[in-house]
Parts: sequence; C-alpha cells; structure tokens
Amino acid sequence: MRKTLILAAAAFALVAGQAAAHARLITGSPKAGTTVAAPSELKLTYSESLDLKGCSLKVSGPGGAAVATGALALDPANKRIVHAPISGKLAPGAYKVDWAMKTEDGHTTNGDFAFTVK
Repeated sequence: MRKTLILAAAAFALVAGQAAAHARLITGSPKAGTTVAAPSELKLTYSESLDLKGCSLKVSGPGGAAVATGALALDPANKRIVHAPISGKLAPGAYKVDWAMKTEDGHTTNGDFAFTVK
C-alpha cells in the first residue's frame, strides 16, 4: 500500500511539473472577449519570464487583414509582461491575436485570443 502511494505521488509530481513547464497567458490588454476603444498597444502578461528572441505576435483584423505591430518589448519592471505597439488606428470590428512565446528556460507555448474594437 505504501509503495503504491509513493508511486502515485511521484507520477503526480512528474505530470504536474510537466504541466507547469510552459508559460500560459494570464491576461491580455485588451482582455479576451471584450469590446474596447482602439488600443495603441497590446500588453500580455504570462506566468513565466520570457526570452524575446523566441517570441512572436500577429494581429489580424476584420476580414483577416494583417495589423502592423511594432517590435515586442519586455516590461522593464517585469519580464513576464510583453508590450506590442500597434501601428496606425484600428477600425471597428473583430480582432484576433495569435502569440507564440519562449520562456527564459527555453520552453515554448502558443495561443490566441480575440477582442472587438467599437
């Protein structure tokens, strides 16, 4: 019985460690699913510190049109926060943000979220 409990605990620790090994998006600004005034930048906060060399972000607008963004920058006070300036004014409509991030320890993760400009 004790051996079974030890093996179960070890298996759980291994799975939990693997699940925590990748950064996840904590929040975006604008927040996913919200309707906002046209933002001048996107601000994404992750669960781990990032390495910008492996990070990318693409924004598409109404009809799938690409939205120009400036260079990604880490927040000087917190390496878990990425800033992406938006070039130009965003027209009203639905926008999708596709992101791929690399953590300082080399793990990569990706995802997306959407928001609407009023």
